[in-house]
Amino acid sequence: MTSSFNVNEAAGYEQIMGRWSKRLAPPFIDFAGLADGERILEVGCGTGSLTFALADSADLAEIVATDYSPIFVEETTRRNANPRIKVQQADACALPFNDNSFDRALALLVLHFVPEAEKAISEMRRVVRPGGVVAAAVWDHLGGMSGMRMLIDTAAVLNEGGRQIRSRYCFQPMMQPGEMKRAFIAQGLVDVIETELMIRMEYQGFDDYWTPIAGGEGPLGKYVAGLDAAERERLRAAVRDAYEAGRPDGPRSFANVAWACRGTVR
Repeated sequence: MTSSFNVNEAAGYEQIMGRWSKRLAPPFIDFAGLADGERILEVGCGTGSLTFALADSADLAEIVATDYSPIFVEETTRRNANPRIKVQQADACALPFNDNSFDRALALLVLHFVPEAEKAISEMRRVVRPGGVVAAAVWDHLGGMSGMRMLIDTAAVLNEGGRQIRSRYCFQPMMQPGEMKRAFIAQGLVDVIETELMIRMEYQGFDDYWTPIAGGEGPLGKYVAGLDAAERERLRAAVRDAYEAGRPDGPRSFANVAWACRGTVR
């Protein structure tokens, strides 16, 4: 499997996305469902935002948290002190588990970074028992990420590279209305439901917003890091102007919407 998400270090990821994944995890768990005694597979655990929320939400028999990135596997392992949680490296498109091994398979903010997202859904369905649940959530980059659109729309005004990254960013896999639902149904899941989950990303000031991006984290950070010094400074100044919106620098809050989908294994 390849991934379109780049991570340099766990701390940088935590600042750009992990802290917001923690906010999204509880409503996603409510949507996906959970019951005591279940065995749960998490595909794409990152730094453990969903992993540890799962452990706190029910008396589960076991949580197997997987990720393709060794950086994330190492960090989640370092943070883990719960014997019910097992962390290992795994490819979402070739899960190293037997058929019907889990009660639920969950993926939070993962499938849009998997080019073969349908294959990952198929694998999640394969390893879940009949009657079990597969559930996933991805950001709506096109219509539901106002804070990040502020950056990419500014970049698109400045140069052709910005227009290209905007096109890729806004149309990653599983992000369009109904797209995940159709993919779930195509992979044989039944009783499929798609909904929207919303959180707010709140920043203390522009530096809180910009620092992890400037550090090269995530797809937008990778784009920014690839600019020459003059282009990077021009973009930073323009994005800062958009962030401040004519007022002094300080706290800002942005609404962010994720598509969430769940289905039952036949």
